[in-house]
Amino acid sequence: MSAHEILNQLLRYDLPRSLEIFAPELVLCGTIIFLLLARMLRWDRVVPVHVLALLGAMLVFFGVFAQFMFLRNASDSSLMTLFYRLWQISADGTGLPGPFFTGLMVHDPFGLFLRLSLALFLVLIVSLTMLTGIPDQEDAQDFYTLIFGATLGMMLAVSANHLLMLFLSIEMMSLPSYMMIAFQKGKRQASEGALKYVVYGAGAAGVMLYGISLLVGLLGTAELPLMASRALLVLEGGLSQNSALSLTLLLGILMVLAGLAFKLALFPFHFWCPDAFEGALAEVGAFLSVASKIASFGLLVRFVLAFQGNAPVLQELSLFLGVALGIIAIVSTTYGNLAAYQQTNLKRLLAYSTIAQSGYTIMAVAAMLVLLSAPRGAILTLSAQTTQAMEALLYYLIVYLFMNLSAFACVALLRNVLYSEEIDAYQGLFNGEPWIKMICICFGLSLISLIGIPPLAGFFGKFMVFHSVLAAGELHWSMWVVLAFGAINTVFSVFYYFRIFRAIFLSSQHAEFCRAEPQTLPGIYVMIVTVPVLALGASPLMADLSETARWVAMSLLP
Repeated sequence: MSAHEILNQLLRYDLPRSLEIFAPELVLCGTIIFLLLARMLRWDRVVPVHVLALLGAMLVFFGVFAQFMFLRNASDSSLMTLFYRLWQISADGTGLPGPFFTGLMVHDPFGLFLRLSLALFLVLIVSLTMLTGIPDQEDAQDFYTLIFGATLGMMLAVSANHLLMLFLSIEMMSLPSYMMIAFQKGKRQASEGALKYVVYGAGAAGVMLYGISLLVGLLGTAELPLMASRALLVLEGGLSQNSALSLTLLLGILMVLAGLAFKLALFPFHFWCPDAFEGALAEVGAFLSVASKIASFGLLVRFVLAFQGNAPVLQELSLFLGVALGIIAIVSTTYGNLAAYQQTNLKRLLAYSTIAQSGYTIMAVAAMLVLLSAPRGAILTLSAQTTQAMEALLYYLIVYLFMNLSAFACVALLRNVLYSEEIDAYQGLFNGEPWIKMICICFGLSLISLIGIPPLAGFFGKFMVFHSVLAAGELHWSMWVVLAFGAINTVFSVFYYFRIFRAIFLSSQHAEFCRAEPQTLPGIYVMIVTVPVLALGASPLMADLSETARWVAMSLLP
């Protein structure tokens, strides 16, 4: 095929389809430009910047939602038909899964599911900043530009189909994050946390880029769908310690995983997390703890699945990666829970909780890889068990979105009346005004869900993860150890979360806070983000989310 024919095919088919699929991200880019123009042309004098940001976020959400529903084919209502027409969604574009932008990205239910989660979180986090009053009107353009820019990188990450896109998306979501942590001008802790994040981030990026260069040089391609077939040619002699090619391949894979582990704040790449969370605004902490994790897990899943196949050597590689991730999960959950005991600052405590929660979540990825390492036909229910592991991961990510956002939102809203984020400042807080009591109740429910106590959604999310680890234990004994540490760490976490409960609900002291006018909107907001923590654990919505997660998992796994 000549260059003219390739260009003609690109312009006639690939580009229109790619632009249709990429439309929500284009709206995100347009919103960033609009926010910058609002400062230059002084439009913010007419319409507040946070209103413009919220409208842009909602438009992005409805765009991704329309694409997801079209691909899901779940509704033919007149409202959904209107959405399809507004976004020019077609069967040959959004309705056709597969690579787009010449294979750099991939359009599938997995990417759409995570893009929808990120778009929903963007709407919720912008709404939270409107309620807390941070940022102010003067700095709003800069703040929202950083958030929208990071979200754009995250939405690219979950659809990456090429090692180049993997690295670029990681950098796009990282660079704005560095600046958001240091957004509080003149605060020493914010500057210190941002500096640590930048230094560790630069090191992790260098390690990841070197790993990518090893993989591309060894395999001769940067396309994820071709990794397994090229790895087979490299590993003709098997996965042996005496083979230079095997060791180089493993080194490259582990280096890329190290970069992803940095974004997930997994041990031992977590050192930036506590200082960054403590120095940053609680709103920024919520963004980093939720959105960054969703995008990074999407990248992690796509990367490790790129090396899957039926060949025995690929199954051996899958087992090796599964066991390695299981060990990281054990250490991360144990370290995160034990280090949280001595914390007195709520944001720092929630940072260690985030490390532990990442460990729980990665257990599902480890279980999935171990299950994929079994010879085909060895277990009749192998395919179903592997699908359940992926389903558990997706379910837990959605549950984690709501319960962690609820916790950080309560910290941010109470900061405005307590002027403190120390646990001691929460003594007797439940004895305050009714709207303060509502926030305390929602805070308590989010913490209970983070522990994993029934009937809240966190319990069922952990139960699904542990069930997949249990199934993987039938194939390799190390998964039994992972399961045991997961259960023990769940018990450990009760004690440091109880310190917060004791301060808020059981202390007879009265918290000293500004006697502000009763506020309705903060209470309504925390109720909105906390209700899913209840509904996804004890209502029919649990089955709906589980069914959707299963459909997404079945579309991704071989």
